[in-house]
Amino acid sequence: MKRYFSVPDLTKEDMYKVILSPVITEKATIITEYNQVSFSVPLSATKPEIRAAVEGLFDVKVESVNTSRLNGKVKKFRGTVGKRKDTKKAIVTLAEGNSIDITTGV
Repeated sequence: MKRYFSVPDLTKEDMYKVILSPVITEKATIITEYNQVSFSVPLSATKPEIRAAVEGLFDVKVESVNTSRLNGKVKKFRGTVGKRKDTKKAIVTLAEGNSIDITTGV
């Protein structure tokens, strides 16, 4: 597979800034059967940065990265209107034979 983008050079510190935390939900547990892992990332993170960070931190080969931006809900509490923060989630598909155990940490 040819890559038509430049792979960013990230330091270890930058990698930890790109990958904020793993998403541990029922749905995220189900996708592990398909060799996928879900991470919470900053809104400004790009797919090449996410790929480089996962490959650098976990020493795995990444096939693809899919991202979704989740807008925060507007909520009311005791008559005061507030808004939850916007988040971004990355679903990383790993190459065959690679796996990440997110329960142990980095």
